[in-house]
Amino acid sequence: RQRNKPGPAGIADALFGLWKDHHVPIEPFTIAVPDDVIEDLRQRLGRTKFAARATDGDTWAGGTDPEYLRELVTYWRDGFDWRAAETALNELPHYVAVAGGRRVHFVWLRSGKPGALALIMTHGWPGSFLEMVAAARLLAGEFDVVVPSLPGFLFSEPIADLFTRRIVAEVWHELMTGVLGYERFGAYGSDIGGGVTTWLGALFPGEVVGVHLATSIAGGDLKNPPLTAQEQDFFRRREAYDLQDGGYSEIMCTRPDTVAAALLDSPAGLAAWIVDKYRAWSDCDGDLERRWDKDTILTVLTMYWATASIGTSFRQYYDYETHNTPVPVINVPAAVTLSSEPGYAGFPRSLAERLFSDLRHWNTPGRGGHFIAHEEPQLIAAELSGFFGSLRRSPGD
Repeated sequence: RQRNKPGPAGIADALFGLWKDHHVPIEPFTIAVPDDVIEDLRQRLGRTKFAARATDGDTWAGGTDPEYLRELVTYWRDGFDWRAAETALNELPHYVAVAGGRRVHFVWLRSGKPGALALIMTHGWPGSFLEMVAAARLLAGEFDVVVPSLPGFLFSEPIADLFTRRIVAEVWHELMTGVLGYERFGAYGSDIGGGVTTWLGALFPGEVVGVHLATSIAGGDLKNPPLTAQEQDFFRRREAYDLQDGGYSEIMCTRPDTVAAALLDSPAGLAAWIVDKYRAWSDCDGDLERRWDKDTILTVLTMYWATASIGTSFRQYYDYETHNTPVPVINVPAAVTLSSEPGYAGFPRSLAERLFSDLRHWNTPGRGGHFIAHEEPQLIAAELSGFFGSLRRSPGD
C-alpha cells in the first residue's frame, strides 16, 4: 500500500500498484489511496470558494444548494475519515482482470455452492460499484455475484476506443465466461448498466439466462404497431422533464473535456456536480440524507477524486448519440423492477414488451429512484432472487 509515494505516473499508478502482470488473468486488489493525495484533497477543500445561490425560492432550484455544499465540504475536510471508509471497502473481495484488452475492477462474492448461478450487476452514472454491494451481499448466499466498475469509472481502465453499451456488454461477456469461467449467468443493471444488460441479452442468448432491469428499457420497434396514447403521453412527459433536467447531459455529450477540467481540479465542484443528481434522481423527497449519510456520499466522491475518473466517466455520454445502435428485440427471459425516478414516471409496460419478447416479471414498487439497488437493496435482492431463482437449471443450482 504505497501511500507515501504515488510514483512518477501519478495517482493511478499508486492505486494499481498491486497489478504486476497483465498476463495474469485475475489478481486480488486493494484500495490504497496515497497519503499525499488525501492531504492535497484536504488543502483544496480548505480553499473552496462558494457560489451565491441563484434563486431566492427553492434552495436547490439552481442546482446544488451552496449552503448544503458548504456543510458537506466542511465535513469532508474536517470530519470524514477516509481511512475508515477504505478499510470497510477492503473487507470486500476486490479483483482486477484483463477483459476487452483493458483492466477491469470487480467485486466477486461467491456463494460457495457448487454450480451456483452467477449474476453480474452493473451500475450507472454517477454511480459506482458501491451502488450494488448491499444487494449483492444479500444475494451471495444463493448466487455468485460479480459487481464490476464500468470502464473509465473508479478502478477500471477506460475503453481504448468507443464507449458504447454494446462494447461494454462484450467486455462483460469476456469477463464472465473467458476470465471467470461461467458457462451461464444472469445480468442486472440500471441506467448505463441497464443498457449494457439489454445488450448482454441480445448478443449472448446462449450464455445469458435472463436479464433484469430497473431503467434504460429502450429498444424494440416503436413504429409497428404505432405508439399508443399512453406511450405517446409518456414520451411527451419525458421530453418535458428532460428540458428542465438535461443541462448536465448536454454539456457532457458535447463538451465533456471542458467540464472535466473544472471537476478534476476542484473537489467541491465535483461534489456539487454529483450530489445534484443524487438528490434529484433518488427517492428522497428532497432530503438527500434520508437515503445516504454524509460518510456514504463522501466515500463515493473520494473514490472519484482519488482515481481522477470523473472525466473518463463522461465518455459514454460523448459517444452516445453517434455510436450507440438500437437494441434489437431480446428473446431471453426478462424482468423489470421499475425505478420511481422522475424520468421513468408512468413508464408503460407496453414499451417494455416492445423490447422483450419474453417479459416474465413486471413490478412498479413505487419506491427507489435512479440508484434503486443502493436505495432499496432488500427490495432489489428479493426481486432478483425470485426472478433468477426461477431460471436456474435445477433445484441444486
